[in-house]
Amino acid sequence: MTTFEFIVDGPPVSQQTRRREKLRLWKTLVRQEAQKYWSPEQKIATGLIMLQVTYFYDSVAMDVDNIVKPIQDAIIGLAYVDDDQITDAVVRKRNLSGNFRIENITPILAEGFARGNEFLHIVVTDAPDQEELI
Repeated sequence: MTTFEFIVDGPPVSQQTRRREKLRLWKTLVRQEAQKYWSPEQKIATGLIMLQVTYFYDSVAMDVDNIVKPIQDAIIGLAYVDDDQITDAVVRKRNLSGNFRIENITPILAEGFARGNEFLHIVVTDAPDQEELI
């Protein structure tokens, strides 16, 4: 699979929210944003994949474990056939007011920073070698 990345303006909606309509709308937004970055030449992944999600926030950040599931569900049938293909998920949050260094920034990640608000950077790529644990 070719690496696929996209950004979504945040903040995300927790999988644990009691407001199910808000969660449904969030998943719809994630899918719509992913479709904007999906090129016609790109093929849906059929093998094992890794999902990386970074939430760049500027206020109170939510728990990282509640961020990933709605995103996984939202791009089923677009980036991959089913979320059971995900063998590795890296989910992190970074305060936009903090200090951090970015090496080899991609144009899409740069676009996220240029927007000047909270956002999520989501990357779908091939899974690492399954015979290596670390």
